[in-house]
Amino acid sequence: MTRRSADERREELIEAAIRVMIRDGVAGATTRAVVAEAGLPLGAFHYCFRSKEELLQSVIERIMLRALAPAVAAGVEGAPVAEVVRAGLHTYWERIRLSPDEHLLTYELTQYALRQPGLADLARRQYAHYLRVTRTSLEEMARLARVEWTVPLPVLARYGLGVLDGLTLTWLIDRDDELAAAALDEHAGYLVSVARPASA
Repeated sequence: MTRRSADERREELIEAAIRVMIRDGVAGATTRAVVAEAGLPLGAFHYCFRSKEELLQSVIERIMLRALAPAVAAGVEGAPVAEVVRAGLHTYWERIRLSPDEHLLTYELTQYALRQPGLADLARRQYAHYLRVTRTSLEEMARLARVEWTVPLPVLARYGLGVLDGLTLTWLIDRDDELAAAALDEHAGYLVSVARPASA
């Protein structure tokens, strides 16, 4: 039998926790359920994580890194701002459509963290990351299209996150691709309206 390193076991436990949470919900992701899913002994959990809260943080970080990298389509440098913005938003949306269960889990993790004493900081860090990613995406769109935003970037990032977060949750509920795409294009139109050619 091949001996697995602590890092390998940690990775296996994170991925196992995601599978258990998708299947059974966050509350169902007991340490026993997670190690059973990973095919590891119970002691492996305590060797890799100090607490269930540390595992939850790792799960949130893993999903964020996998699904919420800055969303800008490649190969559009110098293209019109409308093309750059729509390409970026649709790149983001395709990630949502390809992994709906993981995105649904992020909402459950947020609610769980907000309701548990001492875990609210997990939700704050989660949304702080979302804001950074949204801001980075807007910065990259502006660079590619050679424009600047007429709305202060912190405000535009928060507004954009609110729109995309709401569109995502609504789509997870009704799975209406047509209306989601139309709403996404409406948001793209707004972003185009607050862009102007970059000053020299």
